[in-house]
Amino acid sequence: MVLSGGAYLGLAYATPRAHFGQLAGLFAVALLSYIWLLRSGLRWQWGLGAALVFRLLWLPALPALSDDVYRFRWDGLLVAHGVNPFRFRPDEIIADGARMALPNVTERNAVLPQLQQLYRQMNSPHYYSVYPSTCQFIFGAAARLFPSSEAGFALCLRLVILAAEVGTAWLLLALLPARGWPAGRALRYLLHPLVIVELVGNLHFEGVAFFFLLLMLWLLARRRWQLSAGALGLGVATKLLPLLALPLLVRRLGWRRSIAYTGITLAGLLLLFLPFLSVDLFVNIGRSLRLYFRSFEFNASIYYLLRPIGYWLTTYNQIAIIGPSLAVLSGAIGLGLAWRERRITLASLPQTLLLMLTAYYALATTVHPWYLTQLMGLSVLSRYRFPLVWGGLAVLSYAAYRSSAYTENLWLVALEYLVAFAVLLWEVRQSRRSEAAE
Repeated sequence: MVLSGGAYLGLAYATPRAHFGQLAGLFAVALLSYIWLLRSGLRWQWGLGAALVFRLLWLPALPALSDDVYRFRWDGLLVAHGVNPFRFRPDEIIADGARMALPNVTERNAVLPQLQQLYRQMNSPHYYSVYPSTCQFIFGAAARLFPSSEAGFALCLRLVILAAEVGTAWLLLALLPARGWPAGRALRYLLHPLVIVELVGNLHFEGVAFFFLLLMLWLLARRRWQLSAGALGLGVATKLLPLLALPLLVRRLGWRRSIAYTGITLAGLLLLFLPFLSVDLFVNIGRSLRLYFRSFEFNASIYYLLRPIGYWLTTYNQIAIIGPSLAVLSGAIGLGLAWRERRITLASLPQTLLLMLTAYYALATTVHPWYLTQLMGLSVLSRYRFPLVWGGLAVLSYAAYRSSAYTENLWLVALEYLVAFAVLLWEVRQSRRSEAAE
């Protein structure tokens, strides 16, 4: 535990993102300590205490490994001043001196210097916001509480994510025994270094979305499906991907109830987006999603195998065709998994959802390490452990940040996916054998 704590302190306070060797070394120490802790027979109560302590070490830290917090604060300042964050791109606001977004001169003069500073720090000044409404409410509340303090803003977000992770721990401890698994399995997720570093550490909201997803499962298990639908709506309003759970509910709830369930989820989603509803919301989010699938690429697997073929055929990158095509294919695979399920029970839902998300990320053009945390959480409620291996290797993608050019080391990317997918294929084979034996 001391080694883990030292590694997390080093990652939180003494490791710039560009120092990949130091980052990888400290993460490796944390990962090896994690494996030792799981194999040491540690009581789950002590493990929970360690997981909490490791997270509390990050409380006063500013994220050193991610610059997304600057966009979070930008959006939060806009929300705090009554501006729809989906209406303007940052470069549009800076170009006209925030006159259109903030017509009140006094208000504009008070907030513009902060926006100008954040603009220089952001990684996405030319894109519309892609963070859904639940995130925007949290960003806005943090910005109201700390309008001029970057550290205070980060602390607010960290406390929200920490609260969600405490809720996640409680829900895992409630769900696991009900499925016949020991409570200690929760430590596979709660103690994993990637989960600690990317959620509480780097302030990514996948942890909040996963809490709502678990809450949905827990409420379904208690036959409170209306409240479960509301929880799913909150999850989708945090990160859009939990929406993939809806097709899996049709055969579990029946057509009539699943239609009502979907209606409640979408109604809740509409209510959560109500303060931001406008034509700009749909147009600009659509632009951002098209840009994401047609232009962005990072730490991909199958897409990186197809990309050279596009260059060979046409002499330029065909991501505008390959990206959306792979997204459609992942959707078709997801629907196929939902249709071909053998054991249609609430207990099997997390495993099928895990496989759906795995197909999505295997075909995605962009896979940041924190994206994998929801897969890692779902793996605790399934037979599979490959997401834990994948999450341990995903830190290799940080090699791209060694220079401002953000050049990826494709050998490291290949190592990440060869190992992760080899474990996946082995576990799928073992699972089929186990099912055949039963």
